[in-house]
Amino acid sequence: MAEVVSFRTDASKANGGALVIRQLSDGILRLTLNNPPANALSIAVLETLMGELQNAAENDDVRIVIIASTGTVFSAGHDLKELTEHRGDADGGVAFFEETFALAADLMMEIARLPKPVIAEIDGLATAAGCQLVASCDLAICTDTATFCTPGVNIGLFCSTPMVTISRAAHRKQAMEMLLTGETIDASTAKDFGLVNRIVPKQYLTQVVTKYASVIAGKSPLTLRIGKEAFYRQLEMPVEEAYGYAAQVMVENMLTADAEEGIGAFLGKRMPEWTGE
Repeated sequence: MAEVVSFRTDASKANGGALVIRQLSDGILRLTLNNPPANALSIAVLETLMGELQNAAENDDVRIVIIASTGTVFSAGHDLKELTEHRGDADGGVAFFEETFALAADLMMEIARLPKPVIAEIDGLATAAGCQLVASCDLAICTDTATFCTPGVNIGLFCSTPMVTISRAAHRKQAMEMLLTGETIDASTAKDFGLVNRIVPKQYLTQVVTKYASVIAGKSPLTLRIGKEAFYRQLEMPVEEAYGYAAQVMVENMLTADAEEGIGAFLGKRMPEWTGE
């Protein structure tokens, strides 16, 4: 696990200069991108998100994470101005480019490795690495006016790292369509492609996402951890191997106190009391 980086602030931003606004209530951690106008994923934003997720992994008070944003753009992806500024470095920007893209990849993997579910709440445009962030989350819920694209091909920079997650979330040919054309797709098309789970009216977005989060937060945290880890591991296995692995996971899951409690509560027609054991 990478080192947790200190929370960086920017005096020009709202809410005390926080690049990411952190709110924790009833087990739900809401991380709101606050880097307007584009909510670009600068080095500072990437480091802040990474640190918050790593802290959330160790915090028993956090049951589930929501990644949202301020403004009209969910995220426009990498900070192109920040990247361009480093072309004047002695190495032409190579070291900074490597740091940026590696950190973004680490963040996306951190979301998958986090032993707690992560929901993307999208209102506005999610483009390039911003679209990658959406695809990396376990669930994604957007407004009916949200839009998505991987436009790198339009500026001579193919969205290669966003491709990794998007090609695993969307259907193969649809992912290639996005990557090759760079065109923007609407919320309905994004749902058809497999990038988002649900589309809701703008005025109800936060309410719906919070309801989803509350339902999930009420489950056994141990069971969620076991299930999320198994889900991503079996995806990379051949079917026969995946079944063998999943069967062993279920055996181990059955031996936990929470499984015993959950089954007992179901048979006894009562609400379970989770212990996380």
